Amino acid sequence: MRPTRPTRSARTTVAALLIVGVLLFPLYWMVNASLQPSTALLETPPRWLPLGGTLDGYREALSGQGGALLNSTVVAVGTVLLTLAVAVPAAYALSRFSLPGGRAMLFALLLVQMIPGIVMANSLYAVMNTAGILNTYAAMILADSTLAVPFAVLILRAFMVTIPRALTEAAEVDGASPLRVLVSVVLPVSRNAVITSGLFAFLFAWADFLFAVTLNQDDATQPVTVAIYRFIGAHTADWNGVMATGVIASVPAAVLLVVAQRYVAAGVTGGALKD
Repeated sequence: MRPTRPTRSARTTVAALLIVGVLLFPLYWMVNASLQPSTALLETPPRWLPLGGTLDGYREALSGQGGALLNSTVVAVGTVLLTLAVAVPAAYALSRFSLPGGRAMLFALLLVQMIPGIVMANSLYAVMNTAGILNTYAAMILADSTLAVPFAVLILRAFMVTIPRALTEAAEVDGASPLRVLVSVVLPVSRNAVITSGLFAFLFAWADFLFAVTLNQDDATQPVTVAIYRFIGAHTADWNGVMATGVIASVPAAVLLVVAQRYVAAGVTGGALKD
């Protein structure tokens, strides 16, 4: 006998909950470990609940890693601004004008994202060293933008080609310049794609480790990913502090994803109907 629809629905729900539980378990364990003394993490069997918990890890994280969190914020915000400043006009040009080699440029943007990160890091180190900007925010922002800009251009261009030409042509008839058309017409309509591109640029920069550890050896400007790595090397027994730093570092990304969820869904699928 075939299962009824409610039975199939219940099975699907249970399976989905199990999958979500497995995916979220590392996050739960990080929070659980951050609330326990370091000695408790070495106990057998482990404590599955933070009974008798402590906030010492969070106090140490905020006092010792606060500067690194601020550095990550500066780099991530700078990456978003630079990415959008470059990607928006580039995507608009590729979507609205018949540029020589436009298709080849789009293909090149796809190829750039396939280059191994370590290859890019080594090349960028030589460039930044020649420019004399190693161990600076500028070096990390430029490096992170090399990943974010191609992705943003592809997302924005796919969305902008779906905008009816009647909108831009009407503005042009009224005497608007191409820049005015972009700012006053195209950008407001492309809000979802712009938010999506900015969000992913922020996440690329916030979670970056390879470029940061390659281009930065100065504690004063190191982001939180590098700070956690070096903290573990110097304090291998202080795992509650490490986990607390990880929890704090995850909060901005999680908040942004929750707030921008509906914009991201619309921005990613906005260019699916037309090319």
